[in-house]
Amino acid sequence: MGRMKLFYEDFELGRRFTLGPRTVTAAEIIEFAREFDPQPMHVDEAAGRASILGGLAASGWHTSALFMRMMADSFLLDSFSQGAPGVDFMEWRKPVLAGDTLSGHSTVVETRTLRSRPGIGMVKFRHEVENQKNELVCASENSIMFVMRDVLEKTA
Repeated sequence: MGRMKLFYEDFELGRRFTLGPRTVTAAEIIEFAREFDPQPMHVDEAAGRASILGGLAASGWHTSALFMRMMADSFLLDSFSQGAPGVDFMEWRKPVLAGDTLSGHSTVVETRTLRSRPGIGMVKFRHEVENQKNELVCASENSIMFVMRDVLEKTA
């Protein structure tokens, strides 16, 4: 039996969800970069070492995609998420290098119900992802819409 699905009401202020861990390989950095961000520091180890990044580095967009997967695995796939209206900000603070192990957390910082969409609540999160040295590699905030418990119970 799977875990209980999370409703809007389950996202209390301050609730924290663990992200990762996830180790990033050179092969996946290169594969992602070749497809989506083929700058030299993302597709060639020597170019990465010669850059200000200090090694083969994941694209910031790859870092964002890794974070998204960690968030999905942590709580989104076990929720009644209805998507997100956007991202307030995404900051790439340190390069993610081949061999880094990422982990972090998502924390509920605000909740509100939507008058325009009865039965849907909006949850704002602060996300922080660190490498194995406890260095912040990315931070972001965004809101996600979730079904409210009583709406689904009324339709069951």
